[in-house]
Formats: sequence, structure tokens, C-alpha cells
Amino acid sequence: MSLIRPFTGLRPAAGRAADVIAPPYDVLSTAEARERAQGKPWSFLHISKPEIDLPQDTDPYSPAVYAKAKENFEHMLKQGVLQRDAESYYYVYRLIMGTHQQTGIVAAASVPDYDSNRIRKHEFTRPDKEDDRVRQIDALQAQTGPVFLTYRRSAAVDAIIENISRGVADVDVTADDQVRHTLWVMRDRPQINAITAAFDAMPCLYIADGHHRSAAASRVAAARRERNPKHHGAEPYNYFLAVVFPDRQMQILDYNRVIKDLNGLTPQQFLQGIENAFSVAREAAAVKPKKTGEFGLYLQGQWYRLQIKPERIPQNDPVKRLDVSLLQDNLIAPILGIDDPRRDKRIDFVGGIRGLKELECRVDSGEMMCALSFYPTSITDLMSVADAGQVMPPKSTWFEPKLADGLVSHILD
Repeated sequence: MSLIRPFTGLRPAAGRAADVIAPPYDVLSTAEARERAQGKPWSFLHISKPEIDLPQDTDPYSPAVYAKAKENFEHMLKQGVLQRDAESYYYVYRLIMGTHQQTGIVAAASVPDYDSNRIRKHEFTRPDKEDDRVRQIDALQAQTGPVFLTYRRSAAVDAIIENISRGVADVDVTADDQVRHTLWVMRDRPQINAITAAFDAMPCLYIADGHHRSAAASRVAAARRERNPKHHGAEPYNYFLAVVFPDRQMQILDYNRVIKDLNGLTPQQFLQGIENAFSVAREAAAVKPKKTGEFGLYLQGQWYRLQIKPERIPQNDPVKRLDVSLLQDNLIAPILGIDDPRRDKRIDFVGGIRGLKELECRVDSGEMMCALSFYPTSITDLMSVADAGQVMPPKSTWFEPKLADGLVSHILD
């Protein structure tokens, strides 16, 4: 089996992409999705967040939700809003957000290579979230949310992408959030074959975002393989929908923390406590860290700059030396008493796309007691953790721009 392969994509009909594409299902709450989809009958949110078309008290994991997703999906197919390509293609996909640009390939990625860790992970998954994606895939008989992958830069792949993206795009649309999505269909067979061969020559790919979607695809494949006495390995369920970008084009933003209380400490006691592991300096403006080992603290209307002491940084552990680990191990756990940030309700996470003002608002409102700002995790660190077969702490990376749901889907029949 190939690491990636072309597939017959299901895409918005000509001129319908602006009506269809939507943010990923997991970046909007149900309330936000309902508001975004208002007056937009063809928005993909009706498929990815189908509870918006049911009563407001509907459990988003109830069978009625997946049934509604199937109903909405079939309606869009019958109305010709979504159409399937006649042949298998790759798709060149460009995202532009402000001055940042990244261009990659929409492909079907190998489940067996995911299972064998050639497609490498860096996060734990939650069974309930996996269950949700399994039910969604089974209901639609399709994968509609792409997994975000990255690879170490390949000159051969870059040359083909550059050549195709000089041509006229099949889709070019700017979404509500001002991110521009451009898609070119790769129809040339020699180019398709060259892309397949170039990726087959790579030792591995890395999951940037989409661990639950890839884990769900693996579970679906295993179940269907078990039920199929004629299984041969080439069935569509052996692959999952992915977009693959070169590592040098990836943009990771900070993923910040807000904390409800100081674990029984006064602000002065808290500040004194963190001086064991950090140098602390008052700042006149919001602190956006400029290097690893540096953090911002917002407490009682005052910003502080924290710098981890060098002797606190492990040198040979790709996970423990991450900034998110340094703060967790030297401040959040020992001083604030939050040992399990994945489950503790006293901590919340704020993506860097929302800016430092969001941190100030959460604290100034009285909802939270303090906020902590981070320097972004690097893609090099992410790959080092994955190569070591380890996992990163929760909420270590926030990738921007986000992929669009509904631009290309992968049918499993």
C-alpha cells in the first residue's frame, strides 16, 4: 500500500464552495455553529454540527444527531450541491491568512501506516471523542473532516505543487474569517504518480491536528476489515482524508492558560512561590513571550514576565523540555495544585488566535484569577516528540489557519 493515494473527492459543485465550506467541527460550540449557519442552508455545519437543526437541548452525541447528519448530507447530494469527481485525483490546497501562506496536498492517507506509526502521533485521544467521529463516519459513509499532516520538506513535491498552483484554480474563495482557500485539481497522471512515489520514499508523516479523526478512521477500518471476508487492502476504508503540508510552512500559535484560583494562596504568596523556579519581573504592557523558556503572567490587572531558571530545563527529554511542560511541572502542578490539566476544571485553554486581550478579559471579568501566556511550540519539537514515540501535554499546539470542512470529502463506498 502507498503512504498516500489519490481518491475520487466529493466537492462543492462549481460556484457553490462559498455556500458550503465551514470551520472544522471542533473549533465552534453548538451555539456558535448555529449562529454561523443561520441563513446558510448549504453550510457544511449542517453536516459536521447537525445538532444545530434539532431542538436546543439535544444531546450532541445522541443517535438523532448522526441521523440528522446523514439526512442533511444526502439532501446536499440529491440537490447537486455536492458532486463526486469521476476519477481519482490529488488536490493542491492553499491557505492564506494575512501574510501567512501554506500550500499542501489533499490525499487519502494509509490507515495501516497510521497503525504502524509511520504516520506519527503526539497526543493521547479520548474514547468519547473517538466514538463521536466513528459514528459520524459510519452515518455518512464518508470522512468529511481532514486530518492535518506535515512532512519534512521534499524538493520533488514542492516542484509539482509550484507548477500546478501557477494554473487557474478550481476553487478560490475567502471564508467569513478572511482566510482564503484555493484548490487546484491535480489531473495529470504522471504528476499524480510522481507525488505518490515521492511520499512513498519518505520515512514518515506527522499528525499536526486531527488525532481523534485519524484514530476513528483506524477503528472504522478495523471493523470493516473484520466484516469483509473479501478484504484485499485497497478498499477506501483503508485510507483516511488528509491534507499534507511541508513542515517549513506550518504556523503554530501560542496556546495559553487561564486559572480559576490560586490554590488557597494570596497573590503575594503565589508570586513568592514561583520565584523558586522563575525570575519574575513586572511589565507595563501585556507580555507576549519572544523565546522559549519565557512566559507571561497576568494577575490582578498586572502583567509579569517569567523566565525559567536554566537548571530547571531537562536537556535530553523532548517532552519535559517543552515550555508547556516546564510551566506545568514548575508552577501549575506544584504551586496551583493542578496535576491533571486534561480533566481539572480549574484550568482552561485559550488559543493564541484570540490574542492576549482575551486573557485579560477572562481575568478582569472575575471568571478567572490569573492567566499565563506562552511562546509557541515549534514544529521541530512536535516531530521530535513523535519520533521518540512520546506524547505532548494537552493543548500544546494551536495551528492556524484552520482547514475548511466540506471543501473535499472522502467517500468510503
